[in-house]
Amino acid sequence: EVQLVESGGGLVQTGGSLRLSCAASGFAFDEYAIGWFRQAPGKEREGVACISNADETPYYANSVQDRSFISSNMGKATVSLRIDGLNPEDTAVYYCAASRPTYYGGSYYCRLMEDRYNYWGRGTQVTVSS
Repeated sequence: EVQLVESGGGLVQTGGSLRLSCAASGFAFDEYAIGWFRQAPGKEREGVACISNADETPYYANSVQDRSFISSNMGKATVSLRIDGLNPEDTAVYYCAASRPTYYGGSYYCRLMEDRYNYWGRGTQVTVSS
């Protein structure tokens, strides 16, 4: 059974940092890309960051570029996402998801396109207080 379980959400003050974790099981973790998405109240879900586990190539959305870091732990089949400089606009339910990466030019790439992701976790709430 495929499982993706998020953890690390909570209440954080503006300017603070948070480290989210996604624990994966039931599929070939090293052959997949793991993406983080978020959905704020009343808004559509959006991509935040992803990483292709095949060669650990990351990709970040503009909204978190330069203040976030995504990494994989192959031995534990987990992906972590750290976001610094949190602000109230970062308040959302954060989901991790798994997809096959894109192979191009000798490297593997992930994409923050929801329809490419086959497996999803249930999400973890992140609330940033002002």
